[in-house]
Amino acid sequence: MPTLSLSPRLALHYHDVNPQADRTVLLLHGLGANGSSWLPQFEALAGAGYRVLAPDLRGFGRSSYPGSTGIAEMARDAADMLASLTDGPVDVAGLSMGGIVALQLALDHRPLVRRLVLVNTCARLRPRHVSGWLTYLLRYLTLYVMGSEAQARLVARRTFPHEHQDTLRRYFAEQILEADAYAYRAALRALACFNAAARLADVRVPTLVLSGEHDRTIPLEMQRGLVEGIAGAQHIILPAGGHAMPADQPEAFNRAFLNFLLSETLTAAGASFSIPLQGSA
Repeated sequence: MPTLSLSPRLALHYHDVNPQADRTVLLLHGLGANGSSWLPQFEALAGAGYRVLAPDLRGFGRSSYPGSTGIAEMARDAADMLASLTDGPVDVAGLSMGGIVALQLALDHRPLVRRLVLVNTCARLRPRHVSGWLTYLLRYLTLYVMGSEAQARLVARRTFPHEHQDTLRRYFAEQILEADAYAYRAALRALACFNAAARLADVRVPTLVLSGEHDRTIPLEMQRGLVEGIAGAQHIILPAGGHAMPADQPEAFNRAFLNFLLSETLTAAGASFSIPLQGSA
């Protein structure tokens, strides 16, 4: 796994799959995870002729933590990485926190982004119901009062709630525990303060919003705000998808993802539809 030194205090580890390909896609992971969370996409994307770059964002996975973080800082890291490793614009996809970083990248570093895929994410993390606020409060309190292990188990259980997802649950909990504790807390605070709702009209690249019908972390109503705010944005809802769709519904996710990346024309602006899972009617 190569490393890119961006400053004396910041080195990003990243996956680089199929590096000889002419097209590149950048994959940005969610809070607590790292670049390897996109493993179920590597083969499909490489098979479609893509170079795949999947970094560990600062303070996560094997990347160093320079002592501070924020959404704009993580987007700048991604921009510096692309400037160092690629020529011209690339396709960018991000899940949850990674989607927020991808959105910031498209806003602040427009020439680097060709197409944008926002997965189970939002422009502003503001739940509309008491249950949503309680979920985030519980996450904060568990981390600060009970510690990283309890918080990792809580988040992993919420992300992968079904009994048959035990392997995914354990793997995700291990990823969370690999993260720098200070980086994790700083990222939580940054997410709570993030608000790009007023800037969505400035996103000028073809955009797909991919949502899981059963996402328990980012409600569909918040994800629809992206579709309403970004001109021409498409919306696909995976009926059986949870929050971590690239892992819990990889075949359906990969199909929707690649259909968008490889399409030359887009459907009607603002369209929203569900995509059937393979083998379903």
